[in-house]
Amino acid sequence: MNTPRLVPSRSGKPGDDPIFALNGEANARKAKGESIVNGTLGSLLRDDGSLAVLPTAARAVKEVPHVEWAGYAPIAGPPAFLAAVTDDVFAGRPHRAAQVTGCATPGGTGALRHAISMFLEPGQSLLCSSFYWGPYATLAEENGRNVATFATFDASGALDVASLDRAMADLVASQGRVLLILNDPCHNPTGYSMSGADWHAVVGVVEKYADRAPVAVLLDAAYAAFGRPGAMGTALDALESLCDRVLVLHAWSASKTFTHYGLRVGALLAVVPDATERKDLAAAFAFACRGTWSNCNRGGMAAITRLLTDPSLRQAVDAERRELTTLLAARVDAFNGAALPAGLRYPRYDGGFFVTVFARDPEASAAKMRNDGVFVVPVDGGLRVGICSVRAADVPRVVASMREALA
Repeated sequence: MNTPRLVPSRSGKPGDDPIFALNGEANARKAKGESIVNGTLGSLLRDDGSLAVLPTAARAVKEVPHVEWAGYAPIAGPPAFLAAVTDDVFAGRPHRAAQVTGCATPGGTGALRHAISMFLEPGQSLLCSSFYWGPYATLAEENGRNVATFATFDASGALDVASLDRAMADLVASQGRVLLILNDPCHNPTGYSMSGADWHAVVGVVEKYADRAPVAVLLDAAYAAFGRPGAMGTALDALESLCDRVLVLHAWSASKTFTHYGLRVGALLAVVPDATERKDLAAAFAFACRGTWSNCNRGGMAAITRLLTDPSLRQAVDAERRELTTLLAARVDAFNGAALPAGLRYPRYDGGFFVTVFARDPEASAAKMRNDGVFVVPVDGGLRVGICSVRAADVPRVVASMREALA
């Protein structure tokens, strides 16, 4: 009998994430002695190529008692952890913190997974910008949902708010609800951070549809700790005005903020002013957790809780992170200093792990760059460079290779 055991809907899927596959190729060629610049993965590396890890965060992880690692965590996450994350996001906004419910998730990816499955029906589409992190589509497909997009930028290079308006109108008409995912600040993959004016315009569009259909807005701010000062506050101030009219969600992640990507500690927070709805949503979160991963990394959550709540540890880790932010900022400056004179076209870039240069044929251009030993990620409409993993000294080589590949 030759009947496939795998159901048809799961057959023929790619076995490896394309970004990890490119990273593997780059590392294999480097191991053979080639001179390689690898700008594929979203991990912050020091100039010697080692993973940048906050020493205080590493110590906090090491000091978690073994019994804390070994035991089960509560299904929705330890209350102390959820309270610490809520205070971290809503510092200075106690009235909103009191309206929050949420759950622990395996990284920010888990938060995205829950939002997609809980606030869209099967067959419906999430809405995000046309430049987006590829796993959004993977998460949607795995959960029987789809991806709809609005144009990220207009012809002048500004955020295309008119396209957002049209896309929201289409989804309200076709599916009767909207889940809008906004990756900001330090948007992956373009590096763009929305200005106050951008946020004001986006809020205006969302408010336009708030009384026509259920609308949820999810802020995916995984890279916020490495953005320009005040960028996260700009986003939170804008969302504050929406909290009473739409469901405002926050995908929180410790991966980049505390340089512990493999710890898989995250959370999904929801601002719900109505107490009855808040209780119902809390139960739904717990049910969804039990039905997917059951519970999260108890030891990891214990370490992150301590880092968020112990004043001396928080002060130390903040100082260490500023050092890494300075390292990243030097690379951002090096890229802008080389790419602008070279005539490369890309969005405003003032912080974050990635930048994307516009390209007509990204796959072909990326292939040419790989022939030069320079690895970047082709995305729809551009070439994504992980500045987080490229030394400032190697940036001119990246820019020169890209200019040649795009010619």
